Amino acid sequence: MVQGAVVIRQSAVSEAPARRRLTLADWTSLPEDEPGELVDGVLAEEEVPDAVHEVIVAWVIGVLRSWLVARGGLVLGSEAKFAVTSSSGRKPDASAYLPGSRKPPRRGAIRVPPDIMVEVLSPSPRDARRDRVEKLHEYALFGVRWYWLIDPQAATLDLLELGADGRYVHAHAAADGVVSGVPGLEGLTLDLDALWDEVERLGPESGEAPLGEQRSE
Repeated sequence: MVQGAVVIRQSAVSEAPARRRLTLADWTSLPEDEPGELVDGVLAEEEVPDAVHEVIVAWVIGVLRSWLVARGGLVLGSEAKFAVTSSSGRKPDASAYLPGSRKPPRRGAIRVPPDIMVEVLSPSPRDARRDRVEKLHEYALFGVRWYWLIDPQAATLDLLELGADGRYVHAHAAADGVVSGVPGLEGLTLDLDALWDEVERLGPESGEAPLGEQRSE
């Protein structure tokens, strides 16, 4: 009985369809409505962003654009596809090129590392590991000088800088207040109090209001 059960499980595994492997060119040419990042040649599911995530991403992009664009920099949104290794492609929540830096191409996989990549952590442990461990390693290999990690759960901001040894080190960490003298962007200030106040404008933690309440003003 036990041996038979083992054989059945092994057979089920052997008959499972293999996941199709993709090249970076394949991944880049996927339709816009096809989600996912490329991890070791396999399309990996992305987290589903919630309203908190989107408020923070919009805030980061707005702050970076207001400071960088007038100075000749460039800011990209969350659908930009970066070829971070020969077989992996990532889509950070935001990225930025400083004035004077080499800029990305208009189309295709981006192989020019930005100066800044930003990730907003999700509550899921799996997604947090991806941003804190997997992407940390890949972005370092790619040559991204500054890696920003924003944790909505802990209400913290960590700014990491790529060292001469190819590893990230903490350059600054904050939870609230105004961060002035942002490493790599001297003159820029980040008003974290304003960010968390904006997040607090969202509705209840979860669930939907009854239909009657939705219609009432």
